[in-house]
Amino acid sequence: MRSRKFCLWLLLLMSLLLCACGQKRKEVEGHTYNIYYVNYDETAIFSREYHTGTEDVTQLIDELLSQLAAAPEKLEYKAPLSGNFSLLNYNLVEDQLTLSFSENYKIQPTTTEVLVRAAIVRTLTQIEGIQYVSFLLQSEPLTDASGAVIGMMNAEMFIDNAGNEINTYEKVKLTLYFANEAGDGLKKVSRTVVYNSNISMERLVVEQLIAGPLENEKAFPMINPGTKIVSVNVKDGICYVNLDSSFLTQIYNVTSQVTIYAITNSLAEIANVNKVQISVNGDTNVTYKENINLSSVFERNLEMVE
Repeated sequence: MRSRKFCLWLLLLMSLLLCACGQKRKEVEGHTYNIYYVNYDETAIFSREYHTGTEDVTQLIDELLSQLAAAPEKLEYKAPLSGNFSLLNYNLVEDQLTLSFSENYKIQPTTTEVLVRAAIVRTLTQIEGIQYVSFLLQSEPLTDASGAVIGMMNAEMFIDNAGNEINTYEKVKLTLYFANEAGDGLKKVSRTVVYNSNISMERLVVEQLIAGPLENEKAFPMINPGTKIVSVNVKDGICYVNLDSSFLTQIYNVTSQVTIYAITNSLAEIANVNKVQISVNGDTNVTYKENINLSSVFERNLEMVE
């Protein structure tokens, strides 16, 4: 009898231990995110791991934003949302998260602002379902020092510096397409560019196309140099190029096909780009020079190349 009681107590004890282990395992389950901070010298961003069991996307956004505003344990780091500006609200539509800040956000020094932006974007795009983050000042899109709209950003726009300066520069050789002298065909040129590694390769290509050919390249421009880039992003092999309305004002004597396929062919030289979608202020229901509908997705066309 005593032996049976002992066995029962032993079974009960083992059950309690198993339950406790199961509960402990359940507490450990969840996701680990990197929360990014700016160092006090404002030359780099660093991260620390943060564990949470939160699954709901809205709650997780709130939670990570709170972490971005909280003072980090290491005194040599600064929280990116602890400056003299306020996050007013945010809005998540499909895979794009839009953050709206007070006007004071723009008062930050340029380098600080880039680091703060990098820390926020790299942190929030870890959330499953969020691929892009865009910034607003009140209701107006954030612009860079030259006045160009920054648009949607993803983690790849910012180098994972791990102690290196985030505003480092790199050299790259680009293959670009410009107009031929007659304006009815394309000319292929190679160009070495030293660029700020905080911008994507796709955006760099579009910037170079708008800037036009160099004198020694013996090619001709085809995009209005007053054109502003709203955003350039890649998803599933398609590069989405969003330009402002100046793109529709053609000042050069070139065919519409030359302009469209100069952009398409140049971007298709990048390994992760297969097709190109062009829009004007986010609208693809636009006819370019009265004969090309921008709702089409364009593929590389080498028949136009001399």
